Amino acid sequence: MRNQNPEVRSQKSEIRVYYLFPVLFLLFSVVAAFIFTGCQRKYKEDVVEVLASGPDIETISVPPDYVVRAIEAAGGWNAWAQTKELQFDCVVTFYQPDGSFYLTEQHHVVYPWSNSIQISAREPQGTFVWQLSRGQFDVLQGGGQIDGLPVEISSHCFAEMILSVITIPARFLDASVEFTKAPTGLKIQGQWYYPITRRSRPVVGAELEPEPARPLSKAVFYQDRDSSLVDMLLFAYKSGEKFLAIRGYDYTEVVPMDSQGEKEDVRVPVRIEIFRTDVHGNLQERLVKIDYHTLKHAK
Repeated sequence: MRNQNPEVRSQKSEIRVYYLFPVLFLLFSVVAAFIFTGCQRKYKEDVVEVLASGPDIETISVPPDYVVRAIEAAGGWNAWAQTKELQFDCVVTFYQPDGSFYLTEQHHVVYPWSNSIQISAREPQGTFVWQLSRGQFDVLQGGGQIDGLPVEISSHCFAEMILSVITIPARFLDASVEFTKAPTGLKIQGQWYYPITRRSRPVVGAELEPEPARPLSKAVFYQDRDSSLVDMLLFAYKSGEKFLAIRGYDYTEVVPMDSQGEKEDVRVPVRIEIFRTDVHGNLQERLVKIDYHTLKHAK
């Protein structure tokens, strides 16, 4: 048998390596992507598990009558106690100073009992994901500001207002705040309301927590005198220099199922609007309109 020329053998080895390298690179990329995707999925599952918590019964004291009525008007305690996560798809209209408007589609995921919300959308400048949890606002993806959002409304207060008006029962039972109801009613745009002021309550030892909750914005909850529903909130931002109101309309049921198969309905607004307002809650210019078209309950 003839011995193969050493130069030929060397060329064949180089050819094998030449074709083998892309295969190895592709295999490595697939494995790395699988590991990365698995880590992402595990991270998301862990985050959702932390956020999608239920009410802490031990911290809830007996609420006053007006709170009980407000919770009943929004679907009742049994329904809200089972509700750990709500998902909404919506069309958002941002009104511009020149009279035009900017339309966008967003996805909102609300976690009532962990006081958290995630807002995401695909914008021309890219996809963004915001999260507000226990007063801490984070940009999980994309930028912290989007086209069309009125300059009066920061990303943080946009998320805070939406979260608050949707999760009224959970907000009333938050042990870190205290509420004071006005003894007399107030007439706003022909409707009588009872103003209920919310203030953060000092918590002993909170400064020792690794991630203490931030103080909430000063807000006034307006309870409809006839229906007991709290469908309007007034927020004071920039130390009381700027006032914004958010209103909920056309409340509807999002139906969870308890372990016995009995239906319990939480009620949330199908339409939300944000207004510039004065210190007394008188609505002025409309800045944002949110129309929910898909509402889901995740147990």
